[in-house]
Amino acid sequence: MTLTNIAPTAELQALDAAHHMHPFTANAALGAKGARIITRASGVRLTDSDGAELIDGMAGLWCVNIGYGREELAEAAARQMRELPYYNTFFQTSHVPALTLAARLAELAPGDLNHVFFAGSGSEANDTNIRMVRQYWALKGQPERRTIIARRNGYHGSTMGGGSLGGMAAMHAQGGLPIPGIVHIDQPYWWGEGGDMTPEAFGLARARQLEEKILELGVENVAAFIAEPVQGAGGVIIPPDSYWPEIQRIVDKYGILLIADEVITGFGRLGHWFGSQSYDIRPHIMTIAKGLSSGYQPIGGSIVCDEVAHTIAQDEFNHGYTYSGHPVAAAVALENLRIMEEEGIVARVQSETAPYLAKAWASLADHPLVGEAVSRGMMASLALTPDKASRARFASDPGTVGFVAREYSFGNNLVMRHVGDRLIIAPPLVITPDDIDALISRARKTLDQTHDHLRREGMLQAAA
Repeated sequence: MTLTNIAPTAELQALDAAHHMHPFTANAALGAKGARIITRASGVRLTDSDGAELIDGMAGLWCVNIGYGREELAEAAARQMRELPYYNTFFQTSHVPALTLAARLAELAPGDLNHVFFAGSGSEANDTNIRMVRQYWALKGQPERRTIIARRNGYHGSTMGGGSLGGMAAMHAQGGLPIPGIVHIDQPYWWGEGGDMTPEAFGLARARQLEEKILELGVENVAAFIAEPVQGAGGVIIPPDSYWPEIQRIVDKYGILLIADEVITGFGRLGHWFGSQSYDIRPHIMTIAKGLSSGYQPIGGSIVCDEVAHTIAQDEFNHGYTYSGHPVAAAVALENLRIMEEEGIVARVQSETAPYLAKAWASLADHPLVGEAVSRGMMASLALTPDKASRARFASDPGTVGFVAREYSFGNNLVMRHVGDRLIIAPPLVITPDDIDALISRARKTLDQTHDHLRREGMLQAAA
C-alpha cells in the first residue's frame, strides 16, 4: 500500500476518527472536530492535507532535532534494512549498529557513563531504570533500598513505571498509579509557586525537600532520585541556579543514585550534548531517547556509569525488550549523531540560535498577557496571567486560557503547546534566525488574539 495523500481532508479525518485512538486525547471530541492531517515536512516546517504550511515549534514531540527531510537518515535506514533488518541481542549475540552506537554514546556522555542499555522509547528506558537501580542495591546487599524519589509535575513517560515516576496528577488519576515504592517532592517552579521568596532561596528550599524526604523515609530505604534537568512536559520549568548544585550535594552526601532524565534535554537541546553538562550534574544513569535519532526511528536507552553497570553485570539481569538496540534504529541514530557533530549543530545552538531565541522570546514579556517569558537553550515558555505584578492565576479552570491560546496558535500555523496556562516551544535545533523571527511574529499575533478573546468573554479575571 502506498500511503500518499490522495483523499480529501474530510475523508482522511473520518477514517482517523473511526479507527485511530490518539494518545493524551479525548478521542470523541477530536473525532467530532477532525484532526489536522500532516502529510509532509521539510526543515522546520510541516504541510497539512490542505496545503497549509506550519512552523513546527515543538520539533514533533521534542525530538526532530536535525529537522525534517534529511535524506541521509532515510538512506541509512534503507541500507541497514537490506543488510540486517532485525536481530535481537538476547541470546549471547550482538550486531554492529547496536555495539557501535553504544560505544559512540559512551564517547559523548560525560564522566564514567560508559555503558548503554537500549530500549524503544524513553518510557521504556525509565521502566528499565526502576528495575536496574533496585537490582543494583540488591546486589550490593541492600535490597531494602527500593524507593525512588521523583518530582511532582515531572514527566518520565506514560507506562506504568514511567507514569509512576512522573508526578502528574491527571495521569495518576487513571490506571492505579503510582506503583508502590515511588514518592514525590515539589518542583522548582519559582514563578508559579515561589511566593515572596527570591529565586535563589526558593531553589534551595525545593532542593532541600529531597534531603527531608530521604531522612523521612530512612536513607537505608532510598534507591535513587530522578529528575529532568529542565522539566519539559511540565511546562518548560527552568530551575533557579541554586537548585541543581544543592541536589548534587544531597545525593552525594547520602550516597543515593541520581538519574537524569535526558529524553528531552539530551542531544543538544540546551546547547551541550546533554543537559547534565549544562547544569554540572553528575548522574549515575541518564535516560535518553527522542533526539538520539531525531525522531526518525523509535529508540531510547539508559546510559549507565561504571559502578552501576559493573555491579549489574555480576548476575543475570532478567529484563529487556524485543526491539532493544534494533539495528535499523541504531543505524539511523548513528547517522543522526554524525550529522549533528559534522555540521556543528550543538555548538551552533550554544553560540548562535539559543542566544537569538532567548532575546526574541524575552521580547514577548512586554505583552499584557505574559507574566514570564523564559528560555534555556532551545526550550522556552510563556506564563499567561491576568495580573503580571502578582503572578496571578486565572479564575477559570487551569488550562482553559492555555487551550484558547493554543487554538489560536494552530490557526496561525504555529505549533505551540499549552501546559496548563503556559505556552511552550522546543523547535528543531536547525531553526534559523529568520525562522525564529517568523515564529515570534506568529506567537505575538496569537497572544493578541487570545487577549482580545479573553476580554470579550470576561475571562481576564484573577483567581481569588
